[in-house]
Amino acid sequence: MSSLAFLVTELQSLASETKRKHPDVREAAEKSLAILRSSPEQATANLASDGPQSDDLLKPVFMGCATRNAKVVAISLGSLTRLITLKAVPMSAVPGIINTMNDCMSQGVDIQLRILQTLTSLITNYPAVHGPLLGDALLSCFKLQESRIAVVSSTAAATLRQLVMFVVDKVVDEDNQEELDHKLLEEITLPDGSNKLLRPSARDAFAVFEDLCLLANAEKPHFLRLDHLHKTLALELIESVLANYHDLFRKHVELQLLLQHHLCPLLLKALSDRPAFPLTLRCTRVVFLLLKQFSLELKTETEVFLMLLIKIVGGDPDPSVPSDSAAPRPQWMRVLAMEIMRGDSELMRNVYDRYDSNQPGSKVFYSLITALNRLVTEKPALLGVGSQMQGVGVAQGNIGESPSSYDVGGVAGMVATAASATMSGMVGMMGQEAGLSIQGSAMKLQCIDQLDKADAPAIPEAYIYLLAVQCIVSLCEGFVTFAAPVYNSIMVQKPRAAGESVIRAPRALDLDTLPAEDSVAKQLRLVRAMVQDGWPALLAALSFIISTNLSDELFVEVLASYQAVTNVSGMFGLTTPRDAFLNSLAKFAVPSRVVSSLESYVEPATPRTAASLTDGLGLTAPTQPPGLSERNMACLKIFITSALFLAGSLGEGWSIVLEALQNADYVLTFKGTKSTAGRRIASGTGAPPLRAVASSGAIPSAGGSVNQQPNRHPLLSDLDADSVLSAIQRLFDASKNLDDLAFQDFVSALCKLSSEMVGMQTEVVSILTETEDSQTLQVSPPSDAAHRRRVSGIHLPRTLRSGDFGITKLGGVALLNIHRLIYRSLEVAWDSITSHLLFVLRHPSAPSAIRIQAARTLDDILIVIPRNLTTPGDLQAQVQRRVIDVLSRQVIPDSAEGFVSSSASAEIRRMGLETLHQILLASGHTLVVGWETIFEMLASVCRPVSSLVSSDDASSSASSPGTLRAKPPPLGYVSEKSYTANVKIAFSSLTLVCDSLSLLSPEHLRLCISTLGQFGRQADTNIALTAAESLLWGVSDSIQAKRKDAEQEPIYSSLWMFLLLEVLGLCTDARQEVRVGAIQTLFRSLQLYGATLSLETWEECIWKVTFPLLDSITTAMRQTAVSGTPGLPASSVNPGQAWNESKILALQSIGSIFSEFLTAKVMRLESFSKLWDIFVNHIQDAVLFDHRTISVLTYQNSPDYRPDIDALTPVQTVVIDTISDVDLGASGVPSLVLKDLSEYITLPFVAAFDVPVEPSTAESSQTASKPRKRITYIGLCKKCMPMLVDLFLQFKDNADIYTDGTLEVVISAYSIPIKMKYECPAPSKYGKDLPLWKTATTSFLRIVKDCGPQIESMGSEIPDDRVEGIWRQVIDVFRGAILADCSETETMPLEMQEAEENFDLALLSSLEIDVVPHLGDTRVPDHLIAHLAKVLHQGSKLLDFSESHYVQTPPPSPPHGKKSNKAAEKDRVYDVGTTERGREYPRERFSYWCFDLLFLLASDVSSDQESSRRRVAALSLSALLSRCRMTLVSYIADEALRGNMPFPRVREEELIYVLRKLLEMKLWPGVLWAAFSDAPSKYCVEQPPVPADASPSELISDSIKRSSKAHLFHFYDVLCEIAAIPRKTPTAWVTTSKSGGADGVESEKEAVREFDARGLARECLREIGKEMGVGR
Repeated sequence: MSSLAFLVTELQSLASETKRKHPDVREAAEKSLAILRSSPEQATANLASDGPQSDDLLKPVFMGCATRNAKVVAISLGSLTRLITLKAVPMSAVPGIINTMNDCMSQGVDIQLRILQTLTSLITNYPAVHGPLLGDALLSCFKLQESRIAVVSSTAAATLRQLVMFVVDKVVDEDNQEELDHKLLEEITLPDGSNKLLRPSARDAFAVFEDLCLLANAEKPHFLRLDHLHKTLALELIESVLANYHDLFRKHVELQLLLQHHLCPLLLKALSDRPAFPLTLRCTRVVFLLLKQFSLELKTETEVFLMLLIKIVGGDPDPSVPSDSAAPRPQWMRVLAMEIMRGDSELMRNVYDRYDSNQPGSKVFYSLITALNRLVTEKPALLGVGSQMQGVGVAQGNIGESPSSYDVGGVAGMVATAASATMSGMVGMMGQEAGLSIQGSAMKLQCIDQLDKADAPAIPEAYIYLLAVQCIVSLCEGFVTFAAPVYNSIMVQKPRAAGESVIRAPRALDLDTLPAEDSVAKQLRLVRAMVQDGWPALLAALSFIISTNLSDELFVEVLASYQAVTNVSGMFGLTTPRDAFLNSLAKFAVPSRVVSSLESYVEPATPRTAASLTDGLGLTAPTQPPGLSERNMACLKIFITSALFLAGSLGEGWSIVLEALQNADYVLTFKGTKSTAGRRIASGTGAPPLRAVASSGAIPSAGGSVNQQPNRHPLLSDLDADSVLSAIQRLFDASKNLDDLAFQDFVSALCKLSSEMVGMQTEVVSILTETEDSQTLQVSPPSDAAHRRRVSGIHLPRTLRSGDFGITKLGGVALLNIHRLIYRSLEVAWDSITSHLLFVLRHPSAPSAIRIQAARTLDDILIVIPRNLTTPGDLQAQVQRRVIDVLSRQVIPDSAEGFVSSSASAEIRRMGLETLHQILLASGHTLVVGWETIFEMLASVCRPVSSLVSSDDASSSASSPGTLRAKPPPLGYVSEKSYTANVKIAFSSLTLVCDSLSLLSPEHLRLCISTLGQFGRQADTNIALTAAESLLWGVSDSIQAKRKDAEQEPIYSSLWMFLLLEVLGLCTDARQEVRVGAIQTLFRSLQLYGATLSLETWEECIWKVTFPLLDSITTAMRQTAVSGTPGLPASSVNPGQAWNESKILALQSIGSIFSEFLTAKVMRLESFSKLWDIFVNHIQDAVLFDHRTISVLTYQNSPDYRPDIDALTPVQTVVIDTISDVDLGASGVPSLVLKDLSEYITLPFVAAFDVPVEPSTAESSQTASKPRKRITYIGLCKKCMPMLVDLFLQFKDNADIYTDGTLEVVISAYSIPIKMKYECPAPSKYGKDLPLWKTATTSFLRIVKDCGPQIESMGSEIPDDRVEGIWRQVIDVFRGAILADCSETETMPLEMQEAEENFDLALLSSLEIDVVPHLGDTRVPDHLIAHLAKVLHQGSKLLDFSESHYVQTPPPSPPHGKKSNKAAEKDRVYDVGTTERGREYPRERFSYWCFDLLFLLASDVSSDQESSRRRVAALSLSALLSRCRMTLVSYIADEALRGNMPFPRVREEELIYVLRKLLEMKLWPGVLWAAFSDAPSKYCVEQPPVPADASPSELISDSIKRSSKAHLFHFYDVLCEIAAIPRKTPTAWVTTSKSGGADGVESEKEAVREFDARGLARECLREIGKEMGVGR
């Protein structure tokens, strides 16, 4: 129904109601109805335009209102409302309507409410109502608001608020109108006396707002004809206008003048007068709006209001009260002031900009935070004490605590404690304790919003302090909320140039670099100045608040404020406030009481009893271990986060951070001593968790105890020790994000901290040492300086700490930033890190553990640097020089620094030498500088000869009384053990150097020779022998190789002569082994390179080396005969005989040299005659004066002469010479010669015999006691084996030697010594030649290397039977070598065992490289390839069960250490379990090599010669599967019997090995199918198709056999059994290789992983699933 229809209905009701009593009204109503019915639209238009019928239409309404009949008046007002809604009332009728409303106000409540409704409709629908008309309408509302009837009063108040808002809103619409009618402008007088023309709506708004201000101040209004208006209503209307139209006020100066001249004085007066809650409440709300919206326009007034509010907050006396009483303002007034002071950070910045920053000016901001600080500290007893902040397990108020150790928060805590009625712990058990929380201290509805209250509500006593805390928190959050995003955008997210790295640790923001006029920059400068001016008060307040008893929510907010101010200070580079906040936060994170209590804590020996109740009451010392509470941990977490955020700009502030982290690490990882046995971490087993302990001190929430809080703040989560320690480590890991300058500051602080701690512990060491020397017992600590860390609060325990925090972290940081040590300047990190570590490790008084820790850290750094140095050139040389120089300071002793008597110094030197060894091992080939220093380090471990002799003399005479003490060892040694260890390590490094001789210059080679000479004189015979015999020989080779350069020849000739002289010095060593090795090296060099030497060099060699050697040996030998061997203790070996043997060797060697070079070199010397005379004199002297064994060398017919081992007999010599002269060019001759030489090789093993004794002398007892002569042919064999190889290589292209069986004979000859191996006769009597089997092996492998390619290249020239014969002999030799008896090696030293095993590795390498690729030739029968696989099967065995009770068929037991060569036999039934260990074969590593090769034969690992390798794989696979099944099945059978009894190590490792290899193995597709077929060679490459009629199971079986993972399907049942074993399966740590590298370069890194059998079996089953298409 439309409004017009409603109007018609209303008029009908009016006519009906007035029909009897008011006929004139009825008549007028009917007339109006007639007009409306005749033409509704025309009638409405006439009304709106004040037409001729308008009076008739409105007349019944006015007449009805004048009747005073309530019902008629109500109907009339309803009709009038309809007309107004239709806008059918002309403006001329508006005054009459308003007057009518005024006349009807005295009627009932319904009429009054109708009037308010009508007025609202009139004003809102007729915006043109201005001036007095508007005033009259508002006046009616004001009058109705005065009604005593609540509904009328409240409705009128709401109507007034709506109409006043509408009046102001019309100004907004008026301002938006572009057309300006000057006729409507009206001039008004402004409060400042000036005049201004205003539009009608602006004039109305000005007049209404002015009158509201006047009425609120009890003044007479100008526009409204009111005598009185409640101030509260006026202020509410003012508040509504300002809250909604503050932007309008800023545009209109006249309205601002009203604020300045009327409203502000009113508010100031109201707040200064005696306070009344309703009025003060509303004034405060209006002040809040002025401060928030008009602080810029009302600068002076804002300052006054702020200072007034600050005084109110601060509790200054009320000025309205006489000064003599000086009563403070009521609490609710302070609460109101505090409630509006919260929150607006932008306002605070503006306040500071306008007042505090000006000089002179009011310090509003500073006054505010000062007042807040004073407020929160008013009643410490009310806020309580945060028991958690002092840590857990710490007695309250330790006696003797230094006052200087308390910070601001600590003092506040003490004040609060003194003011508290009871201890917080006692209150916590017996009742509600004091404290601050939002649930317990806040009001449900804040005071500022309680407009309905006539009196102040009940306010919790702690509410104002809660507001103060929230205000401080909002201030702090305001700093960071504005500054942090801008800082990130400028410093972190700024545009980067190409190649510039991401900034992860920015430096402080320099505001001077920002544009001066930039608005954001100005705001940043304001924040910086605010923090700079206000931080002392903020710190005092926050440190006090955080030490009180706060709820978790408030604690988190306060802690966040700490973090905010700290971070903002750091952002702007304000070091003083930043460090102050960090220091305070560190004190709360790790209280000094906790740290100092750790030393005295002793874990109780028995569990707690009922007596522990008294402990909990604080009556005794705490029995709970000292530790950090939950809140301490939260503070520490924030502390770490802030340090991480400010890492790039901390600078000297790192000292505070690192000291705190050191304390935290000390507390979190501390292990207290127990009174009986065992240890316990402070937060570990036996003590409640940190969180449980810490929660006991928090204020319970409304829902229950703290322990039951469902959702906790993230800051209070992850506060366990491990998480916090991880966070600490992340901070150190973040050092890689620092720029170089920041990193330099970080490292410097870390070194400084470490130096201070080392210095303190050094003081304790000296004090303890003095105490021990004086043998006096001191009860109290020696001194406060030695036992207290004044800066960080650490108490040093009397038992020194085992490691230094700073050094530990310094090592980790250095390794993380290894690129800085390499590529940055020395000042960034290198100098500070290395200097500090060297200082510590060389400090004579520092604790040994810390010195060793420093050495280990330094060594770790020095090892890594060369590996990461990838840039060649000058930088490479500089870095290498730095590394070597630093290492030398660790290795080379200095008596001034305490190396003489310190065992730690010897250990440090040993570690340095090991580091040098690691560097040489990994990076020795890249070294370009530092060799002289390296040799100096290596030589520093050697004792001088005089020390060696003295030491030996002392040891030999130690048991005799009256013997003088031996001379002390050289610098750096305190025991013989350390000397021996260091010499071994250094010699290993020297050996590595000798492997890189090509890198050494002549000067460095000379140093190398000298160093080798020194090692050759050391006490360790093995080292001396290796230096003399092996390494010096290698140096000689290297020098001779470089002599080929004509320009360098003189230099290296001189150097080689220097080497010979050094070797000559070793030829007279007191030990026979060293002498022999040196003599052999000396003459082997002369013999090998004599042909290339000049005559001048020969002169030097003979006169400076050869003859001096004979002279020195003769002298030593004859002295020994008189007085015993100098320098050697008496032993079972005859010293004279040893020297005799040495001279024999020397004479033999000289004779050999003269014999070889007599005509070519010796006879050409100018001094030949003299030389020969001297030589003959030496021989004559030997015959006449030396032992008979020496004279043998000059008399061939001596009965002791047996030249058959070390040399050839005359007959043998002639034979060899004859063979050498044979013309080998004739057909068939090479084959004959090769066969003859092959036969000569076999003579020592098949034709050796004893020389028969003559009958005439056989019975002589003297003759019978002598050993019989024996013809051994050993010398002939040694001569022929290399000759045979050379001859074969010369004629390897001759097909005859293959077709006539010569090659088979040759290989067969070598097989004899190879098979006999250790049963071969000795290769020499006087020398140390290689064993015959080794010589045979080396020769055989040289021949085999060329066999395969030659057979392939000749093709059909060689008959198939000959090819088969050749490979049969080759495989037979390999079989003999692999399965030979090696039990003799078990008696050898471990080093020799390893060397023997490595020698045999060459056999397997040759088998893999030179034999296997050619075995796939179709001319090689299948059984030969299968036989080779079976040989490897037997060679891979690790255990022998032949003596077990579970042997299937007891075969003849092979010799101990010899593996049966019957590949098919089984030495036990493997599916029958046993608990016997079995006997381990020797040479476990070699067995695994055989196993590896067997896997290699059957695997798809190479793409060359595919068909050949497929054939070998097919024929070898059966042996491999049999070998693997033997291991797996026996394990399953034995495991069922053994139960939890562990397997022997060998079996566990074998099982893991087999499973790993099976998992990694990849077969040639179809090879398993071929292997199980009747013709493996036929089907190895291509298999027949699957039969079309095959069943699904047959199809699956056939497909599986063709898979590359077919071997896993073969073992499916076994793998399932292993995977399902319920007990713990064998595990093994295995070194694996991981491929990868930078820039596409492949590199191998070793990683150690733990494997277990069950896991590997399951992996194999997963591979089966993947192969079947069902794996995940």
